[in-house]
Amino acid sequence: MLKISRLPHLFFLVVALACSAASLAVDKKTDEAVSFVTQRVTVFGEVEHKLSLGVAELRRFPLQRIGETNLVCQSGAEAGKLENFVGVRLRDILEKATIISREHNDLKKTIIIATASDGYKAVFSWNELFNSPLGEGVIVFFEKNGAPLDDIEGRLAMVSMQDLRTGPRHVRWLQGIEVLRVAQ
Repeated sequence: MLKISRLPHLFFLVVALACSAASLAVDKKTDEAVSFVTQRVTVFGEVEHKLSLGVAELRRFPLQRIGETNLVCQSGAEAGKLENFVGVRLRDILEKATIISREHNDLKKTIIIATASDGYKAVFSWNELFNSPLGEGVIVFFEKNGAPLDDIEGRLAMVSMQDLRTGPRHVRWLQGIEVLRVAQ
């Protein structure tokens, strides 16, 4: 039979074990994240100038300093916030790469696919980025609260701040920006 005097010790043991398990889960998540961390993003496809950009090259673009953006899941549930981050408009990066447009309607048939190292993808149309207010708020970012992004976010990430549900186009571990023509 368990003595009442031992209950506090048992309680602390259970709490310690639970905390250890939670810590292991966080450590495992961090270890998995490390394998996805990217140092550069490559811009390729229907562009005149293929680019490979790290943080140093991105800092040469006009910088955007963002105070706060809510992250909202596809379901509509809040998933947290991005606060005090620094980055570059995706549109500015694409202008430097120069999207190829040989015929009058080529740009209308152009999509941009942002890909993470874990295979996650977010898709934009040329019209969204260059012909609507949404393009002002699609940011490739690399700094948060005055420090480089951590392993969970990757060194490079992207978010579409003007979306009602920002989560589906929040790309951690950004590695590629591909420009494609969807119809010929």
